[in-house]
Amino acid sequence: MAKTGVIYGINGPVIYLKGNTGFEMSEMVYVGKDKLVGEVIRLNKDTTTIQCFEETTGLAPGEIVEATGDAVSVVLGPGILHNIFDGIERPLSEIAAKSGKYITRGVSVDSLDTHKKWKTHVTVKPGQQVTGGTIIAEVPETSAITHRSMVPPNLSGEIVSVVADGEYTITEPIAVLRQADGTETELKLAQKWPIRIPRPAEKRFPASAPLVTGQRILDTLFPIAKGGTAAIPGGFGTGKTMTQHQIAKWADADIIIYIGCGERGNEMTQVLEEFGQLKDPRTGSLLMERTALIANTSNMPVAAREASIYTGVTLAEYYRDMGYDVAIMADSTSRWAEALRELSGRLEEMPAEEGFPAYLASRLSAFYERAGHMQNLNGTEGSVSIIGAVSPQGGDFSEPVTQNTKRFVRCFWGLDKGLAYARHYPAIHWLTSYSEYLGDLAPWYKNNVSPKFVDDRNQLVAILNTESSLMEIVKLIGSDVLPDDQKLVLQIAKVIRVGFLQQNAFHPEDTCVPMKKQFLMMETILHLYRKSRELVAMGQPMSVLLEDPIFDKVTSIKYDVPNDHLEMFDDYNKAIDKFYDDVLARNA
Repeated sequence: MAKTGVIYGINGPVIYLKGNTGFEMSEMVYVGKDKLVGEVIRLNKDTTTIQCFEETTGLAPGEIVEATGDAVSVVLGPGILHNIFDGIERPLSEIAAKSGKYITRGVSVDSLDTHKKWKTHVTVKPGQQVTGGTIIAEVPETSAITHRSMVPPNLSGEIVSVVADGEYTITEPIAVLRQADGTETELKLAQKWPIRIPRPAEKRFPASAPLVTGQRILDTLFPIAKGGTAAIPGGFGTGKTMTQHQIAKWADADIIIYIGCGERGNEMTQVLEEFGQLKDPRTGSLLMERTALIANTSNMPVAAREASIYTGVTLAEYYRDMGYDVAIMADSTSRWAEALRELSGRLEEMPAEEGFPAYLASRLSAFYERAGHMQNLNGTEGSVSIIGAVSPQGGDFSEPVTQNTKRFVRCFWGLDKGLAYARHYPAIHWLTSYSEYLGDLAPWYKNNVSPKFVDDRNQLVAILNTESSLMEIVKLIGSDVLPDDQKLVLQIAKVIRVGFLQQNAFHPEDTCVPMKKQFLMMETILHLYRKSRELVAMGQPMSVLLEDPIFDKVTSIKYDVPNDHLEMFDDYNKAIDKFYDDVLARNA
């Protein structure tokens, strides 16, 4: 018989039950006559405290709360991709079919379609010994992704019987497993897993390969590793969401999990429409074929917002266990932290800095720690990369969410409102951003792009840093008093900023740039710098050098050289050599 309790008090999404209910910590419960979904978050011998994932308006003391016996879990199986869920994995399309445009309270729908039959190829045989993670069946989930159903991580034993290849639903048995104690368990295409417990893996690998995004400022200056973590902090309008959209579209990840946590409804609508129409450059199919969206908009209950990032990372870990590289876009962790703050306030906990709970740092670290490049239980390798947007109020990077996030991520892409207002996108500022993965990834760049790649990157950063120092002088006394070698640094830095760091998401050649082209662009800019520096050292004034259109020509390489015609860089290097010879000849 199910355990029950009686509502004694209600404070927004927080519900109190009097007496010893027998409920367990983190257990999922159904609240009231509408059976609202909730979770046990505090227990003592006199009271049970529950957070409710749905709107509690109309709920009254005296109503019954019923325990389910399970933790808050997600269903993992075919049908996750090309779908959009709310924060607790309820498909919005099914909710819309049941209740219309708005989510009604207590609406009960299956997380995944239990009626759809999937074309299944069974990969285990009777008598085979299996352990957690062993792949038991393969299903073509979409045209882009093969779904590999696995033995749940906590089970092992001998396969007693299997079904023939054919079409099955996610609830039909595929195989029967006999465990060491003689217990027989039916294995199905789908399994459940608690969202707050990381899925186990065999081993964690150190960072060794970058998550290539096609965005020059990320791939070249501040790379993130596969299985790495990055934060994108920025004030309103600086381009956090659009940067994540670009990464989602072009990153070399197999699966994208996009979590809209507390975002405006129109932004999630834009993601849906764009991803639903965009052709995937990897497969030629729609991008949604390898994407799952979790929409928890700003008008949805705060408790579900708090759960949504755990739901997203659990889905990501499941696909990692199949051997896929998964990228999570969490937009934004600030709104998730605000949900934590609201719940903490209602629980009357002692507030820490700016009202956030004292456990904000530990919750953030637990989330980002679930990223990683892993060897899975079944011997395959997969990764989960987490890219979290942070929305500090007023663009203040000293506030607690940004500062605590910086402690747990190794890649920091700081957005700057000055760059955004100047229409320089992506508005990632090269002086406030950093990546701690560069040393780990240097061997990959050396072997896969060029041995000179990291040196060229460091030269670009040095020029930009020198420009920053010189601009302090220019602001005080103007650029005319600078010597020509420093004027040259300013000119080359402008070429780097406009021709390399600035990128046009709407230009067919510039929206996504391969690593080889990024390297050749750096080489060409530095070649121009070396030749110009030689001319200045010979006494040629910058005014003479600027008469030649070569600086503008190099700046426009990003548009003028197609991504599949990199041999054209030879012409640019010849043009730079000709510029050098012409200046010498004119002034001989």
